[in-house]
Amino acid sequence: MFKNWTDEVQRGNIDFTRNQPRITFVTRRTGQRTTTLLSRVYTDMINKFSNLLLILAIGCLMFTGSAIAQTTTTSGAGPGVVDPGHPRVNQVNGRETNQQNRIANGVKNGSLTPKETSNLEKREASVQNREKRDMAAHNGHLTKAEQNGINRQQNRISRGIYRDKHN
Repeated sequence: MFKNWTDEVQRGNIDFTRNQPRITFVTRRTGQRTTTLLSRVYTDMINKFSNLLLILAIGCLMFTGSAIAQTTTTSGAGPGVVDPGHPRVNQVNGRETNQQNRIANGVKNGSLTPKETSNLEKREASVQNREKRDMAAHNGHLTKAEQNGINRQQNRISRGIYRDKHN
């Protein structure tokens, strides 16, 4: 609209002395002076700025929503993975962690041979695969029967760890 505000103020085309600033335009055809409220210009600018902020806010909400949607709330099987909403999964994972630590200690102190370690790790992997299958079948949860079956399997592995470490 104006190239330079200060030039227009000096020419007297912009008047800030009243409560509402007014802009005076000189029409080219007739040479008549026309006065308009500066608030219209401000209103247009504010509307454009408000629309920009609204679009930015919607974009941020969409980004946040997609980030939350990608965050998984159920844990996968594996030692050390904690899912606070599912105590059965936590109990099974806690036992897996404990047994992995017992195997690592046996390897470290030399009470487990590489063959025994390989056998125990293979058995642990089968428990983890079973847990994954069971959880996939029930939306990341374990039923009581599935937990009992996994615990029986872990009990057998635990006895095997003890036997192998003490032979």
